[in-house]
Amino acid sequence: MTKVLIASDHAGLVLKEFLKSQAALLNIEFVDLGTHADTSVDYPDFATLLCKELLGGKASLGVLVCGSGQGMAMRANRFKGIRAALAWDETVARLSREHNNSNVLCLGSRLIPNGLAVNILKSWLNTSFAGGRHQGRVEKLDC
Repeated sequence: MTKVLIASDHAGLVLKEFLKSQAALLNIEFVDLGTHADTSVDYPDFATLLCKELLGGKASLGVLVCGSGQGMAMRANRFKGIRAALAWDETVARLSREHNNSNVLCLGSRLIPNGLAVNILKSWLNTSFAGGRHQGRVEKLDC
């Protein structure tokens, strides 16, 4: 079973909880890093926490959820070794893994219905990095 870190801000809490409820169907174990309430919090704090845990070896993949997904992606991509992908459909999720070797999936809870979010996550989890011609390009991401 694959261990996946997950975190959200207050805007992403409901979608995060829904994704957690689907863990068994996805054959994954979520490690929930918060938030755990709908009280307003700052998304960069939770993106930072997840990225530090990921880079520290607590898991090899992570999911971040906020209102648009964009803020989480922007913060996460500040960390060397993190390749966060903002995905809004299954194709973007698949390509982010296949071509860019993404290790963090960012989702926008205000933009993506729950069922679609599960399909995006499933596509992302079931795709492997293609390597080959993409390897050198991915290496250039860490500057």
